[in-house]
Amino acid sequence: MGKFANATYMTLDGDVQNVFDWHFDYLGEEADRAVTAQLFTSDAVIMGRATYDSFSEAWPPRVGTSQIADRMDSIKKYVISSTLVDPKWNNTTVISDNVVEEVRKIKEEGNLLQFGYGAVTRLLLANGLLDELRIWLHPVLSGKAKPTDLIYRDADQTRFTLDGVETHRNGIIILTYRPTNAA
Repeated sequence: MGKFANATYMTLDGDVQNVFDWHFDYLGEEADRAVTAQLFTSDAVIMGRATYDSFSEAWPPRVGTSQIADRMDSIKKYVISSTLVDPKWNNTTVISDNVVEEVRKIKEEGNLLQFGYGAVTRLLLANGLLDELRIWLHPVLSGKAKPTDLIYRDADQTRFTLDGVETHRNGIIILTYRPTNAA
């Protein structure tokens, strides 16, 4: 069985949604290496609809410009959505029913990666499918996150064990955790 990892960009004040306002200031060689390592050790990417919409506009025009863009285009992509019916991006499959069961089957085939933390992540974590949570902590206060822009939601408590820390010169710290009491 493969491993399912989530990689989430977050500010010091917990913003995980407004990445266009702060994340791109921290790109560079170290971030490229970390993203490349994540992508090339994964067999498929899992996305919610909002991430798919954003990524499917951003990545295809970049094909041929970088190893990351080429991998994002070629890797298998699974979108969890009840509304997306005709995805245009290469190698994309929509999962609209039996999400937990379908992701469990896909995970049996290889390693999965998800970018961003939202309803899909919470569902998969609650069902014991998330093996690793990588928080890319950015040294910035967003100053504009609303409660819906935070990881927090009322839910059962889940504890994690720290599995690794990667520190970048620009101040990003990638904290890698494993859930210890997932359902």
